[in-house]
Amino acid sequence: MIAAQAALETRMLLRNGEQLLLTVVIPTLLLALFSSVDIVDTGAGKAVDFLAPGILALAVMSTAFTGQAIATGFERRYGVLKRLASSPLPRWGLMAAKTASVLVTEVLQVILLTVIAYAFGWSPHGDPFSVLLLLVLGTAAFSGLGLLMAGTLKAEATLAAANLVFLLLLVGGGVIVPLDKFPSGAQDVLGLLPISALSDGLREVLQHGAGTPWGDLGILAVWAVLGLAAAGRFFRWE
Repeated sequence: MIAAQAALETRMLLRNGEQLLLTVVIPTLLLALFSSVDIVDTGAGKAVDFLAPGILALAVMSTAFTGQAIATGFERRYGVLKRLASSPLPRWGLMAAKTASVLVTEVLQVILLTVIAYAFGWSPHGDPFSVLLLLVLGTAAFSGLGLLMAGTLKAEATLAAANLVFLLLLVGGGVIVPLDKFPSGAQDVLGLLPISALSDGLREVLQHGAGTPWGDLGILAVWAVLGLAAAGRFFRWE
């Protein structure tokens, strides 16, 4: 039942034009544009080496947080969640199916963005296991926050808030603009955001070939625990 629901969730996501815009088109365009045009000072080396890890982090956020929050919020508004909750599929199974759908979508995103980054001369380094751990924890953190928003706010408010957060974190989360371009006081605060921890951790591994970024993993783990716990506590199915 979980596999069937996960397949349905994935098909619905891939058929939704707005979701594809968030999950595929925007990250792809940003990666191609900023890798080919010198708009932002990304420091020494090729721009794509700095941008690719940040865009991967953005892809995780767009799917696990923004897309999931909006889709779940409107499912809740139209009574879809209420009906599914009364089906033979248990509530935890529905959440597991949604998570599986997010992971499948992210795999497709990573493959697509990696191919595009390689076309622009990307030279990644580092331990693949550390990258996988960062992506999994980042997914958990953003999923918890997305479900929390979808389960507590009205659908229209979720739509507006999720898109606003997406834009704000795109600009201030170290995805395209390095955090060291911001004032020192702001850097300390921005560095604690999940998108900053994910993009910085991926950059440390893939661009600089560093070891496991335990600090960034710790920040993501805290956000994941808090977000999922809050979503489980306050999520309303109706």
